Amino acid sequence: MARSHPVDVHVGARMRQRRSLLGMSQTHLGNAVGLTFQQIQKYERGSNRIGSSRLFEFAKVLDVQVSYFFDEMPSNALAGRPMSGRGRKHGEEATPFEQEKDPLVKRETLELVRAYYKIREGRVRKRIFEMVKAVGAASHAEVLGGRKGRR
Repeated sequence: MARSHPVDVHVGARMRQRRSLLGMSQTHLGNAVGLTFQQIQKYERGSNRIGSSRLFEFAKVLDVQVSYFFDEMPSNALAGRPMSGRGRKHGEEATPFEQEKDPLVKRETLELVRAYYKIREGRVRKRIFEMVKAVGAASHAEVLGGRKGRR
């Protein structure tokens, strides 16, 4: 089985992240650029490479600059090493958008962000933001306090 190039995997992951953040289905994105949802799936997995003109089309539909797809590129992608999926070598950096590790690609996070930006009143949105930060900081401090007590 051929290995996906790390750049293709990263670009696909960025495409999936942006599409999900917009609440857009693979079918909707595919229709907008004249592809099937199966082709979109292959691009998002990195199993198919995206040509420059196609990437330009995706950028227009997803309302981002083409450079967005290359932002936050991990060092292993820059080195051009093929990814073998789970068999990564020790110390090799993973793509930042692996679902198990990155909260940005979790459905819960995306739904939270969408709901947050539906709040039209800037003052209310800012207060909710501050509240979530405070709860997160308190929870983090509690976890750290619990670890110190175990030593």
